[in-house]
Amino acid sequence: MTAFSRRDFLTTTGSALVSLSAAGTRAHGKSSKSTPSADRPNVLILKSDEHNPMISSVHGHPFVHTPNMERLARMGTVYENHYCPSPLCCPSRSSFMSGRHVHEIQTYNNCCVFKFDYPTYGGVLHNQGIHTVLVGKVDVYNRPDTLGFSEMYGTDYRNPGDTNISRNPLTIRPDADKRQLGYGPDENPFRKDDESIDTAVMWLKTKGISLKKPWTLEVNVVKPHFPHKVTKELWDMYEGHEDMPEYLLDCEPAQHPYARDLRAHFQTEKFTENSTRKLRRGYYGCVTYVDRQLGRLLDTLEETELLDNTVVVYTSDHGEMLGKFGMWWKCSLYEDSSRVPLIVAGPGFGKNTRVGTPVDQLDLQASIFRALGCKRPEEWSGSALQDISINDPDHIAFCEYHGHGTRAGAFMIRKGKWKYIHSSAAPNQLFDMDADPDELHNLAENKRNIVREMEHELRKTCSPEEEDSRAEAFILKELAAVR
Repeated sequence: MTAFSRRDFLTTTGSALVSLSAAGTRAHGKSSKSTPSADRPNVLILKSDEHNPMISSVHGHPFVHTPNMERLARMGTVYENHYCPSPLCCPSRSSFMSGRHVHEIQTYNNCCVFKFDYPTYGGVLHNQGIHTVLVGKVDVYNRPDTLGFSEMYGTDYRNPGDTNISRNPLTIRPDADKRQLGYGPDENPFRKDDESIDTAVMWLKTKGISLKKPWTLEVNVVKPHFPHKVTKELWDMYEGHEDMPEYLLDCEPAQHPYARDLRAHFQTEKFTENSTRKLRRGYYGCVTYVDRQLGRLLDTLEETELLDNTVVVYTSDHGEMLGKFGMWWKCSLYEDSSRVPLIVAGPGFGKNTRVGTPVDQLDLQASIFRALGCKRPEEWSGSALQDISINDPDHIAFCEYHGHGTRAGAFMIRKGKWKYIHSSAAPNQLFDMDADPDELHNLAENKRNIVREMEHELRKTCSPEEEDSRAEAFILKELAAVR
């Protein structure tokens, strides 16, 4: 089966809305809300794409408007140090889908020339009597129709996907510098995301209120992912806020070999100051757009009386460097790229709570099973968020990167205040995140005892040497297949 086209997406979405509307007509006059058992709530996840958590009022940004993220935070728990599985779309989403680390499932990059048949959380829950639904962006290791969800309203699939994946020699992405013009007002910049939210809202108002068993609904939007095109209203909202990153090329982390690789790969050193300022302005508007979609979903849950018995999650697949250290987009294990927002509200989660313990997205996936009282495959990674204390000094968050733009892979361990980045072909880095949240000072040489401790934690998860070698061999196999 070939990848779905734009026309296929529109046809599928339109058919879904007609079908859901008909379901709502048939359900009219029945109970106004679903009736799962009291100890088995529903779960709704809104996942955005490329959201740097620091660009929100929840994390103290001085002018970006995210009132619905604040609303969800008052209702629930903010996880202040939450990391994606890998700072790249397909690896991150595939890991969350499968419950396993990227190096285990070998979805190293955005090239999907090879398919995999791993069990998914949607399929596993479906087989245990949970009605599982996915809407919007999918972008994982196989076609959407193979993933085992009860209902699938996502159609995107990379086939073969990105082929600019050579690490040695390092690919320089053609015309990447032209991305610096991807900003400004546009007539209809959010059409695909609007369709996804419309589908989710209709589903809640029809099937969501009529099902007699618990459900999960994962809603995926593409924004605030590049390009930073917005409506005129959102562009005007951030007039006067065309700021510059606080830290550019004249600092230590910007000179790390992997940082230089990424700037070369994406040609970002050709970006002008004017483009940098306007791209940031557009990004702020994109974040506010996503916040409004969260508001639509929360409003719908309230209107349908589903809110009290639904665990609501907001998160993202990876972050956005946004010009910091001269870097853009993702692909780095620095905070702006690898750390992502996580706000969870509903049964089992405290209200107006903030958790400092480092966690990762496989912990989030495990918490879905805990909330639903379902059995999770033993070989899957992650610990349920409900079992993690506010400040656990021993809990480990793990992230890794093997994709395009760097000469080799890297692995991250976050434990307490320490963040360790093990680079397979460059110096390792250690940061004290309490004293140095912007990662300006590498302490690896001065804190060798901490490095040894963090290295020990890393090797509990994998051998970095073996996994980097295995990744390189697989990438060469991918390149041979697409030539």
